[in-house]
Amino acid sequence: MKILITGTAGFIGSTLAQRLLARGDKVIGIDNLNDYYDVELKKARLARLTEQSQFTDVRVDLEDREGINAVFEKHKPHRVINLAAQAGVRYSLINPHAYIDTNIVGFLNILEGCHHNAVEHLVYASSSSVYGANTNYPFSIHNNVDHPVSLYAASKKSNELMAHTYSHLYGIPTTGLRFFTVYGPWGRPDMALFLFTRNILADKPIDVFNYGQHQRDFTYIDDIVEGVIRTLDKVATPNNAWSGDDPDPGTSSAPFRLYNIGNNQPVELMHYIEVLENCLGKKAEKNMLPLQPGDVPNTYADVSDLVADVGYKPQTTVEEGIARFVDWYRDYYAVSR
Repeated sequence: MKILITGTAGFIGSTLAQRLLARGDKVIGIDNLNDYYDVELKKARLARLTEQSQFTDVRVDLEDREGINAVFEKHKPHRVINLAAQAGVRYSLINPHAYIDTNIVGFLNILEGCHHNAVEHLVYASSSSVYGANTNYPFSIHNNVDHPVSLYAASKKSNELMAHTYSHLYGIPTTGLRFFTVYGPWGRPDMALFLFTRNILADKPIDVFNYGQHQRDFTYIDDIVEGVIRTLDKVATPNNAWSGDDPDPGTSSAPFRLYNIGNNQPVELMHYIEVLENCLGKKAEKNMLPLQPGDVPNTYADVSDLVADVGYKPQTTVEEGIARFVDWYRDYYAVSR
């Protein structure tokens, strides 16, 4: 297939593109290489892709309507995976406009491209953040998610609503994937594992929010990518049993689906740090802080729909995943053991 991926210089996008190229797909990759975090890391991720003949590298902003239209018209992708977004819960408190520009306006441009170019299936990144103030664990796609606690979460919920509208109006199959705390090699420098590793190795304290008392459903990058590919290959279909009298948030009478991709095994933050300390062979100096605005205490993914529909359940333990990250980090940054 010819697959358009947005965010191919990103953590998930670059790893996903490699997997699709390896199985013989052609990949058109969009990224703008913005400076939200280390551009050199983004370039290094891209370098793994640009040497392959089946990969086409395109530099354009999602919010550039004419630029996105031109990409669709030139390349005519069969399927689209939208991963590009302004990420980060805490950054949304500092620069809210970036989330509207990229996550809302940019996503509309992707939807329009799919609508006008007969795209077979749109898969897009949502987030566990959409569960917001919900404390009904584990989080299910059949739960109501109308109470976001950050603008980032609100932008991702908006993506789901926008996708449903296009599925309903134009019959475009869309699948939204709610990712749960992704980590692993080539990860984002603004995320906890990266920050912890860098500071511990530099003998600097690490910031531990909520006094270390929260849990996260940490999900290893390869498990995320496998889930994306399986859902990409299963084109969304209508739920014929769907009823407007008792509407199911996770499905629709339109070709619209939602899935959680999470490890289905929450881990306490303090245990996560302990595993990292063991892998690094060093103890962390901890700066214990309260829960930050926009953060939620716990996340826990119900993946029963993912298992039922595509036969897949993430299963990499944090012990395995953190060890692989540390090996990558030491190699990439030439840090001696």
